Amino acid sequence: MDFNSFVSDIENNGWNVFGTEVYEDGRLIHSWGDTQNGIHEIYSATKAVTSIAFGIAYDRGLIGLDDPILKYIQEPAKPGWEKVTVRRLLTMSILDLPFRAEGDNWIRFSLNCDVDPDERGFNYSNICTYLVGVALANVLETDLGSFIGEEIFAPLGIDHYEYSRSPEGYFYGASGMKLSVHDLSKFGILLMNGGVYEGRRIVSEEYVKMATSVQQMNREGGYGFYIWKYRDGYSINGKWKQKCYILPSQKIIVTYLSHIEDDSHDLLESMERNILGISGI
Repeated sequence: MDFNSFVSDIENNGWNVFGTEVYEDGRLIHSWGDTQNGIHEIYSATKAVTSIAFGIAYDRGLIGLDDPILKYIQEPAKPGWEKVTVRRLLTMSILDLPFRAEGDNWIRFSLNCDVDPDERGFNYSNICTYLVGVALANVLETDLGSFIGEEIFAPLGIDHYEYSRSPEGYFYGASGMKLSVHDLSKFGILLMNGGVYEGRRIVSEEYVKMATSVQQMNREGGYGFYIWKYRDGYSINGKWKQKCYILPSQKIIVTYLSHIEDDSHDLLESMERNILGISGI
């Protein structure tokens, strides 16, 4: 592992990386940049937080994977939605949904989208996560943002964060959250430890195994419950290269937050070459 070369690549190429951490066997072994003080947009990495919140409700028997979403969101909907299950929304396997909701009522917009529940394929849409979040608020009978603060962030020791809401006032869930590098790493530790953080169980090992396993194939190699397959492990991904890579077989976690608005793989390739020792990319 050559962490210094990874940092040199970041600095020499002027990549807009705010900070990065590397953990090995549960210990922080390398850190560079602003990892603890500044909070930054994590975009779709927010979905992993929603996934953990869902797991807690699932563990409590409050919501079922194969129940129709309309069991938990009792609003008017176009035909087809009555067959859309929670699992399908967790795995992004509803074709033709728009990427995001619009207007001043996102529930109404979402449930008025045309769906064919009998067709299955990977279709990345923030609507899926938003609706799961609304369902969670309903079954928990509390604000989901407050629930996450009390049941996830507090036991993880996260006290500096921001999140956004829909026009109706629901926790967005799909994006709009700000965390520090160090605090995003805590989700990697939680997942690698099967739902336990510093000796405290937050979510069940059963749920973590489901969430981090391939539930829906896609061109990136597979998708779980808002968590992506990555090599022989998995990752939490944000829009502009906000990443937490978890590799249980190597007991390694690599986290970085950046803002790089392109489709390049230079930062990833440098990390893989210098941190994971993968060459010939």
